[in-house]
Order: sequence, then structure tokens, then C-alpha cells
Amino acid sequence: MTTSNAGALAGIQVLDLSRVLAGPWCTQMLADLGADVVKVERPGLGDDTRQWGPPFLKDAEGNNTNQASYFTACNRNKRSVTIDMATPEGQALIKRMALQADIVVENFKVGGLKQYGLDHASLRALNPRLIYCSVTGFGQSGPYAERAGYDLMVQAMTGMMSITGRADTEPGGGPLRVGVAVIDLFTGIYASNAILAALHVRDNATNGTGQGQHIDMALLDVGMAVLANQASGFLATGEAPGRMGNSHPSLAPYQDFPTQDGNMLLAIGNDGQFQRFCAAAAQPQWAADPRFATNTLRVQNRTELIPAMEAVTRTRTTAAWIALLEDKAVPCGPVNNIAQAFDDAQVKARGLAVTLPRWKDGEAGDGVAQITGVASPLRLSANPPVLRNAPPALGQHTDEVLRELGLDAARVAQLRSGGVV
Repeated sequence: MTTSNAGALAGIQVLDLSRVLAGPWCTQMLADLGADVVKVERPGLGDDTRQWGPPFLKDAEGNNTNQASYFTACNRNKRSVTIDMATPEGQALIKRMALQADIVVENFKVGGLKQYGLDHASLRALNPRLIYCSVTGFGQSGPYAERAGYDLMVQAMTGMMSITGRADTEPGGGPLRVGVAVIDLFTGIYASNAILAALHVRDNATNGTGQGQHIDMALLDVGMAVLANQASGFLATGEAPGRMGNSHPSLAPYQDFPTQDGNMLLAIGNDGQFQRFCAAAAQPQWAADPRFATNTLRVQNRTELIPAMEAVTRTRTTAAWIALLEDKAVPCGPVNNIAQAFDDAQVKARGLAVTLPRWKDGEAGDGVAQITGVASPLRLSANPPVLRNAPPALGQHTDEVLRELGLDAARVAQLRSGGVV
């Protein structure tokens, strides 16, 4: 991480018309890589997630503000302007911004921006170099195209919930959503990849086209794609997989195990790891047992293997098991809560909690002077992510951005008094 390097995407201008999570996750990745991301928000309200609390950010005295922490997860390194796109003046401002932009990211319903003249066709007519990424629930085509789509809905529709959680026959069994909006997050990541590919097609020195293009990102498409091996297993056999708790359909033992003081995770992915675990646990007979000699046999005979292992794992604490196994190349670890995860020595060593200022000279008028978030996981040796500033206060950069568009103070005051900004 750096606070001074220009970043891999320095000079790239992004107009962010997205809100909530998938679109903002995409644009935060671009911002971390050095792009100048200007986020357009509704005057007085802003992104929906500014109100998605509790939990809320705290002021210097430790009291709750009215700023939900959710917003801060995906809006670092951006500049916030407030513009009412329902007004002709607001639409004109956004079009002027689009003329200078390389990329637009939006997640309105299909056709939702056409009424404002801010859809792909309208903006590309003004700026043919524009890369325009639309994020929707179900894509720009098909019978569901005009439906609103949300992560939870797509987790249910794609079968993600049918493979998450304990089996119906077990206590607490039933379909579960993943603990974060994983399809929104993956959609943001896929979207940023598509945008970088489109930038290369437009600008590469050998055969760049000089032209932008439209990117159609759908939560449904991504939700199906990230089923990964579970989808390929179904397509190969025609058999829909079910819920297995923390077990793995193709590996054993690969799950959580009870210990003397809690739980640990064993992630044994090959026969050598299993043999080393058996030796360390003083159970060499398991490695010699023909029922458990290979991974496929262990999967087939897991109902005999797992209870025997659980009886042994209960004899030591989690820390004792990790100390025993970690130098023997047997993948294992604690089952942490989030507080324990941030307290982990490796997490600290990697600098994964980062505190950034909200404003150069103090807080931005809402009682919040700095915000702590999770560092970017992108580690480029020559162009690491650039940590410039914390997620912005609502409209924090409106005057600054409008000045860059050539508007003087009197015109900005006029727009503000008219409720346009």
C-alpha cells in the first residue's frame, strides 16, 4: 500500500452512477488502483447504504453518528458530488462529466437512465471512447431483464443457498445465504476485470480501437459462474448437490472438527497431507486402512472416518493442534470470529486494517475525522494500490468537481439554491 504512488490507473477518469454494493465494489477497486472516481449521489440522501445501519460510524467522543458503516466498505478513494439527475440542469452536468470520463459504471434497472439521456447510447454518442458498464440483476436481455435483482434473491435462484448450510436431516439444517453479499462482491470483481479488458482493447499500442464499448454485467450470470465445481459436478452427472455443512463434496477430511476448547479447521487436500496428519495424531492405522488410502476412498467412507477423527481431535485444544500440525505441512487453522481475525498476527503483519483521513484538515462536517477499513488485497510490486482518502462525506467534493468542469462560484451557488446540487 502507498499514499504517494500514482497508481496503475492514474489518469483514468471514472464516473460512478452506481450505488449499494456491486457497482461501488467495482469502482472502489478502480479507485484503489489510482483511477479518479467521481461518485454521483442524490442531494440530501446519497447512496442507499449511507442509511443502512446499525452499525454506525462514531465521532471523536465515541458516540454514534447518522453515518452507516456499510457505505464505507466500498467507497474508499472516491470523490462524492451531489447532483439531482431528474433535473435538466443535473443531466447536463453529468453529461459534461461523461465527456471527460473514460468509464461509466451504473446499476439502474434496464432502461432506467434513458429518460435522463444518460443511458449507454446517449453517452456514447457524446463520447465514443466511453466504456459503459451496466450492472443489473438479470442482464440486458431475457424474460427477467426488467426485474430488480438483489444478492439474496440471486443466491436463492442460482442454487447457492441449496449448497450452503447443514443438511435438512441435521440440527439447524436448511438453506442459508452466505454471510456477506458474495454475488454482489463477485459481480464487482468481474465488472472491474471486464472494464480493464475494454480499456486494453481501446488503448493498447499495437491494435487499440480507440473506441469504448458496453459491458453487460448481471448478478444472475455471476451467481451461476461462481457455483464453480458444484456447477461442473451437476453438469457432468445431472445430479444436483445438496448441503453438507462445512464438509466438501470432493475432499475428505476437509471440514471443521471439535477440539477440547472449540473448533479447528482441517483442509486436507491430498494423500500425503492425510498421512502426515495421521502420524502427528498418533493414529497411523488410519493411513494404513484400505478404506482411507486415497482421497476418493475417504470421501466414500467419510461416515466411518470423520467420527473416529472427531474423537481424537477433542483430546487437544485448538492451539495445541495448530502447534502440532503447522510445521508438518498439514493445512489447519482456528475458526475465528471477525474480532479474532483482525487480531491475528498474520492479518496485522499484512496491514489489512487501514485508517484513512476523511478530510485533509479534519472531519468533513459530519463528526467523522477518520475511517478504518480493510486494505486492498491487490499487491502490485511496481504500482501498488493508492490509499488517498477515506470514503467521502455526502457531497464532500461537489464544489471541487464543479470547478473542474469550469463552473464559477456564482453558478455553483445558483445550482445549489435551485436544489440541482
